[in-house]
Amino acid sequence: RNRVTFVLRRSGDCVSAGFHAAQTPGEIVDVDHCPLGEPAINRVWAGLRAAWGRNAEHLPPGSELRLSLRATGDGAVGLAVEGAQGYGEPGKLLSEVGGLEVIWSLDRDGMIEWYSGEPVLTEQWGQHQLELAGDAFVQVNRTVAAELEACVHERCGDVAGRRVIDAYCGFGLRALELAWKGARLVGIDSDRHVIAVARGAAAESGAPARFLAQRVERALARELPADLVLLNPPRRGVAREVVEALIRKPPARVIYVSCDPATLARDLKALAERFRVAACEAFDMFPQTAHVETVVTLSRLPVFLCSSG
Repeated sequence: RNRVTFVLRRSGDCVSAGFHAAQTPGEIVDVDHCPLGEPAINRVWAGLRAAWGRNAEHLPPGSELRLSLRATGDGAVGLAVEGAQGYGEPGKLLSEVGGLEVIWSLDRDGMIEWYSGEPVLTEQWGQHQLELAGDAFVQVNRTVAAELEACVHERCGDVAGRRVIDAYCGFGLRALELAWKGARLVGIDSDRHVIAVARGAAAESGAPARFLAQRVERALARELPADLVLLNPPRRGVAREVVEALIRKPPARVIYVSCDPATLARDLKALAERFRVAACEAFDMFPQTAHVETVVTLSRLPVFLCSSG
């Protein structure tokens, strides 16, 4: 994993820092090394534990903190702190912990504040260079993520000259690849930061892609019809409005990338009115857990086979 979140709890002069116990979630199991974390994360975690001082006094104050470490491919690490009630001494930690490049704080509303160090981490993701803030989402398993992307591109097939909509497009990496292959592409995501990054990358590279900083459930119906729609929603799946838009103006194909089998099953049932499952492939993005990433390819049904409702 290139991102690991630890929990730190202060109780009097005692500090426990690690993970919630499986059978007793209220208990924190002290952990000095996570076998699932990339080496850079474990190096920085060990350095933090050695440098944060008595009662973790150099970390921001707060009875319980969530400490998320994010590593780039070249070993730089950023720390995002949730639950802080002040600043602590981030400069001291940055100077003493090798490999730690930036410290951010996340408030209760998920807003991010830059504490110290460089404001972003620079990550090379495939052919693309990304600037990641503490709340940015990228897949945590690099190897499996590359396999999943290869599968998606194979399922997309020849997109030259075709109208493609990439819904929940994030930084637009997949969208830009398809645009370079000749697709007439529209990317949609509600996160203005990632859309700004995607627009900048498109402008710099000359990729013929248009990116919308809007909610998918509001924008998709306006952008249809299309030859191909890519769906990569969060765990809650797609909104009812998305399903309705796809049923009213069904593209020839939909490729649905899901991180939750339950919401995927719900959405596939709703889409069965106008689509059939042509392929379904699973990816073990989180080994030794029940979680699985799934790529489902849907083909539009001929009109005479569609449900009459």
